[in-house]
Order: sequence, then structure tokens, then C-alpha cells
Amino acid sequence: MKQYAGLDLSMETTHVCVVDADGRKIGTQCVESTPEAIAAALEQYGPIERAVIETGRMTPSIALGLRELGVAIVCIDARQAHQSLKAMKANKTDPHDAAGLAQLARTRFYKEVHVKSPAAHGVRSVITARGHLVEARVRLDNTIRGLCATFGIRLGVGQGERFLARMRLAASVPGLGEAVASLLRARERLVVEIGQLDRQLKAISTASPVCQALMSIPGVGVQTSAAFAAAVDDASRFKRSRTAGAYFGLVPRRHQSGELDWTGRITKQGDSTVRKLLYEAANSILTRTKQSFALKTWALKIAKRRGLRKARVALARRLAVIMHAMLRDGTLFEA
Repeated sequence: MKQYAGLDLSMETTHVCVVDADGRKIGTQCVESTPEAIAAALEQYGPIERAVIETGRMTPSIALGLRELGVAIVCIDARQAHQSLKAMKANKTDPHDAAGLAQLARTRFYKEVHVKSPAAHGVRSVITARGHLVEARVRLDNTIRGLCATFGIRLGVGQGERFLARMRLAASVPGLGEAVASLLRARERLVVEIGQLDRQLKAISTASPVCQALMSIPGVGVQTSAAFAAAVDDASRFKRSRTAGAYFGLVPRRHQSGELDWTGRITKQGDSTVRKLLYEAANSILTRTKQSFALKTWALKIAKRRGLRKARVALARRLAVIMHAMLRDGTLFEA
């Protein structure tokens, strides 16, 4: 008889529930959150047809580890699972969640989510770390501006040499110098670390034929190509390239119920980092790229008709479609 399992994962422990083909509970356990411990617990009940786990911070390492151990693991969207589990049980507990996930595994009432490879997560970790360091540098710049303004010193906008010169000058002002000097040292260290991550990203893109192909698009640089390739990971998981636009939340939100039918702004679902980088690439094509080509001409027509902001979003969506097609077919961009 076929058996199905639900895994409710947390940082320290995982609740395991196994049911039979009729939905009857066979057994439950609470084990350590490691692939080896979970696989050992499942082996006690015999062959498992399918095990279900929700998306989360630890899900990639656990899911990939279980697959290496021969467990048929399926990762499902946590938001969908939440709605299903809420309908099944009145009280939310870890054992109840595991039992509900086991029923989802039995009925296949779920939407499977792709678990990215360790290499893709590695690239994403570099981009995420760089983003946080840049945010920290911007916060330091704004803090220094605020402190200097109290003493009547205007540092101005930007972060060029003139800004840095004024900042160093403020470090010599009595009553202000110690605070600014301390923040300035921290800022200089952040700039060094950001540069190190930039070089690492450049090395990754240089060694990747996929990134090199994506960078053949004007306006698409190292970060955008690396982030997009890591987010897609496996181009074959999208049946149609235009699905990539929806995957990154660049399609309009629509609500329809009876006579009510309206279309709103973009959904903003999916990877926010990739969506932001695609938007910046679109802006670069429209405002910085001097080269004229069909894609830019198409976006400029939208800008004249609907405005530059909507043109950027439309171009970002089109870039996602084109970039996925390039990954799928292994081709370069044709202007």
C-alpha cells in the first residue's frame, strides 16, 4: 500500500506525519531538522510514495539532502499550504500542520515549487549580501549628512570626490569630528567590502557562458545577468517564455468577480531583487543607451503614449521574456 508523508520543518525540529492511501494516520514523529534524521524516520514506515515540505529558509538544504538520500520530496508554496491547512484544522499546531501536509501529499492538491541548485543560491547570497552592504553605506551617508547639518555643514548629494572631501573636512570640526570620523572609517570599510563582492560577481559572470549571453543585451550588466540566471536556474521549468514576466511580478494585477472586473498595478510577486534589476536595466536602455534597436524603439513608443514609468515596467517585462528565451535556446541577443 502506498504511503505519504508531511514534513513540518522548523529550525531545530521537524514533525513527520505518515498516512496511507486512504488518509489514515500511520504514525507521527518529532525528529532533528537534518536530512539524515528525517530520512531515518521515514524508513521506519517503509517506502514513501511522496513527501511534502513547505518553502522556507531551511527548505533548500533539507529538500536537496533528502533527494540525495532517495526520498521523493516535493516542495510546495507555503502561502497555498497555509490556506489549505487553515481549512483542515481549527487549531494550528506543528503536528496538525504535518498531518495536513501528508494529506496534501496523498491528494496531490498542491502547486510544486522548484528548489534551486546550491550554485544558484550561492550567486543569490552574494547579490543579497552586496545589497545589504550598499543599504548600510547609504544609511551611514545619510546619518553623516544629518549630523553635519546640525553644525551648518552641507555635504550635498551624491557620493563622489567632492562629497568625500567635505565629509573629511567635517571630521576636523570640534564636537563633530569624533562621531564623523568613526562613521567615516566604517563607511570606508563598507566600500572595500562592496568592491570585493563586485569583483566576485564579475568573476562569476565571466566564467558563466549564460551570463555572457545575457549581457549581450544593451543595459544588462553583471548583476542583472547573474541574478536572473540564478533565479531561473532551470529554463525548462517554464513552458512559455512569457511566463517569466508573471514569475517576477511584472504583469498587471487583475480582479474579477461577477460584474466587477478591474486591472491594477503589477503584482510584485516573486523575486523582488530580480524585478528591481530588470527595472533598472529597462531604465538604462531608455535613458542611457545611445544605441538604437527595435526593443528600445518599441519602449519609446509606449513612453510617448503612456509615460516613461509604464514604459520601464513594460520593457522590464519584455526583458524577462527575452532573457528566458535566450537561456532556453542558448542564443545571443539580436538587436
